[in-house]
Amino acid sequence: MTRTVEAASAVVERSFSKKWAPTSQPVEPLPEEIPFESLQTVLPALVNGQDGEAGDDVVVEQTQDFVLGKNIHGTCLEITEPEVDDEVTGDRDAYMAGVLARYRKTLVEKTKYHLGYPYNLDFDYGALTQLQHFSINNLGDPFIESNYGVHSRQFEVGVLDWFARLWELEKDEYWGYITNCGTEGNLHGILVGREVLPDGILYASRDSHYSVFKAARMYRMEAVKVDTLLSGEIDCADFERKLTERKDKPAILNVNIGTTVKGAVDDLDLVLKTLEKVGYTEDRFYIHVDGALFGLMMPFVKRAPKVTFKKPIGSVSVSGHKFVGCPMPCGVQITRMKHINALSRNVEYLASRDATIMGSRNGHAPIFLWYTLNRKGYRGFQKEVQRCLRNAYYLKERLREANIGVLLNELSSTVVFERPLDEQFILKWQLACQGKIAHAVVMPSVTVEKLDDFVGELIEARNRAFPDGNVVVPCIVEEVGPENCACSAHRNILSSKTAKEMRKHFSSNGHISK
Repeated sequence: MTRTVEAASAVVERSFSKKWAPTSQPVEPLPEEIPFESLQTVLPALVNGQDGEAGDDVVVEQTQDFVLGKNIHGTCLEITEPEVDDEVTGDRDAYMAGVLARYRKTLVEKTKYHLGYPYNLDFDYGALTQLQHFSINNLGDPFIESNYGVHSRQFEVGVLDWFARLWELEKDEYWGYITNCGTEGNLHGILVGREVLPDGILYASRDSHYSVFKAARMYRMEAVKVDTLLSGEIDCADFERKLTERKDKPAILNVNIGTTVKGAVDDLDLVLKTLEKVGYTEDRFYIHVDGALFGLMMPFVKRAPKVTFKKPIGSVSVSGHKFVGCPMPCGVQITRMKHINALSRNVEYLASRDATIMGSRNGHAPIFLWYTLNRKGYRGFQKEVQRCLRNAYYLKERLREANIGVLLNELSSTVVFERPLDEQFILKWQLACQGKIAHAVVMPSVTVEKLDDFVGELIEARNRAFPDGNVVVPCIVEEVGPENCACSAHRNILSSKTAKEMRKHFSSNGHISK
């Protein structure tokens, strides 16, 4: 571990000496080609104490700021004052039309190579363009109409009812709202937990979304990071140990239905058993379920564990712009009616109740969600989920055939693999990277043809990095385990597992479905 810290420190030092300036000095424009070592994730090993010793489970704030990516001010579109005769000549309108046309062309091109982030880009909302002329704002509580009449509450409540049925909570027992993003859902769920249990400690796995620990900082909550298994799932043995050490305080727990990097699903039933084993009764814990992506996919997989309010959970949130495919960031937050009273306050100015994080809320988002849910329905989503899981399995097998280390968790469409060496390839395919690994998220808009193109270009990029033909496969055993690593030391284990999986797959399906 000490060697890892020393190596990380050396990388940080090299990064500063080359291109990066401390935050106390002006940040220079970044180069077109960013040094690879400057993009590597080396800081987590340094943040939580030396060599992972005692105290590394408590959140410690990172003290050094780093700039990643390109400085956008080098390419910003300036806003300038119109000329006096612009209304006559039309030059200004022509200029802006040209800018927008070029921007649209860029979006079309970028969309072709979108694979690293969980957004469904397969949608058509042409029928809703007629509503873009209205400033639709859902102020305040969705269930209480305010003085502002240009709203879409009727659509919002329809969407909330649909999700409440999905998660088995009666109309008179739930409260919720359409958020502006998945992060807001986490902020709200954890805030409700904090209001219900004011002296509670927040527990979350190390692989939880960064917004969970942001909530801890915002609400000045004590937060404990729980270790994870190799899959990215919460380690309930470590959870039990840390819970026991602090059992005099109530527990507010974030449970992941699909972690950010590996797409792992925390075992909710095992978490509940752990709480019971340590001696926690239902009035001493609050569980928020972060289901940003897989929270909407899991209900449509027969063998998947069930997320339901029939279990003692406090809230669930999902993103609307991910699997559903809403063109603007949004989300859905559902909690129990009995909990929301601890948070809500009457606001005379609105003639409504304030129980949301944001004041003004996008009134268009509920309409987009309502439109999609009506068009697809439960059966439509089930078909899309099955196709995503099949295609994720297909991508995993293609990567293994190419001798690339790869991990695909069960019930997940997030395919984790060794980080490509070519940074231009990473930027082109917009891959999300962390340390030695990257991932691709197979969404409804991702076709088998796109996956074939991706794998083909990845192989070409790797071959360019080793023109002599002696390809050096990196070891990612610490990230994905020996059975998923393709380096020379673990290749035989990978081959054995692949053969076993193929036999199992053929025996159950008869063929590989694309």
